[in-house]
Amino acid sequence: MKFKGSPQFSHQQADKIGVLISNLGTPDAPTTSALRKYLKQFLWDPRVVEVPRPLWWLILNGIILRTRPQRSAKAYASVFTPAGSPLLYHTRNQAQALQKALDAQGFNDPGGSDVIVDFAMRYGNPSLDSVMESMFQRGVRKLLVLPLYPQYSGATAASTFDALSADFVQRRWIPDLRFVSHYHDFAPYIAAAVQRIEEHWAQHGRADKLLFSYHGVPLSYLLNGDPYHCECYKTSRLIAERLGLAEGEYMTSFQSRFGREEWIQPYTDVTLKEFPAQGVKSVQVFCPGFAADCLETIEEIGEENKEYFLHAGGERYEYITALNDRPQHIEALAALVRENLQGWTVTEDAGRQARADAHSGSH
Repeated sequence: MKFKGSPQFSHQQADKIGVLISNLGTPDAPTTSALRKYLKQFLWDPRVVEVPRPLWWLILNGIILRTRPQRSAKAYASVFTPAGSPLLYHTRNQAQALQKALDAQGFNDPGGSDVIVDFAMRYGNPSLDSVMESMFQRGVRKLLVLPLYPQYSGATAASTFDALSADFVQRRWIPDLRFVSHYHDFAPYIAAAVQRIEEHWAQHGRADKLLFSYHGVPLSYLLNGDPYHCECYKTSRLIAERLGLAEGEYMTSFQSRFGREEWIQPYTDVTLKEFPAQGVKSVQVFCPGFAADCLETIEEIGEENKEYFLHAGGERYEYITALNDRPQHIEALAALVRENLQGWTVTEDAGRQARADAHSGSH
């Protein structure tokens, strides 16, 4: 077997620790051809669509990839900027900010950073395998992978692990590996979400209802044991408790359903259409499952669902933007990284003290 990667291992390099953050992915451009390539990779993942492969191949190639790319390209065109897609540049900014935060906290030595932070996408570019190859060539011998999905699902975190495993199978040498599968109740993450909402309230005031909208998954995933639904509700409850909200002042819903299969409910779009008739005339929507703004938050929540609510008789609708690279979010991610690097590295001050203790003990 010919293994990938060159060189596989270098005895001359100092060992480094890699922190790889990842997100779902984005097409390279808002074009039909780019969307077809991206959707083919995304929707063919058996973690994403749990339908027998022969049947799904016919549906995907015979129907979906003939019609959906053109519609999706128009939606992506509305959110692309000169810097690319929002998910791409927000994730890049998060990686750069996380590197600075870890460096400032002592994860470095005189020769450069002991901890190398980079980012990749599960689908599209930069791909997981290409970024890992780059990190290994820079001397990474221990790798912490942090998918930016606070709530675990087989369709997200497990799919990322699948891609890592598939890459490692092709390598002669693989690193020590740690993997963060979820952080839905991690206190610093909850605090960052609370602060984001409170800052919005300080500027705009409160609404009749705060709606927590998460990406949906098919109901069958929940029934087959996927904990995503439960973790979403726990995140909502923890944020609401910190905000001091009563039960009737907030609600959890699920967006972005696809196909005819029943998905976990309540649905975000249906909920917003029903709110005005229930006396909810103003609503604010926050998406705790999205670490960065993307098509599903900017276009679907920020525009499409706003129209549903206002058309149904609502009077005031506000989308509270994602945490992106806000300082408290980066600190939460840094705290999560520090927790998961225990035993692999020490900060500069702790390392200096350990060396001093060892030196004094030798005399």
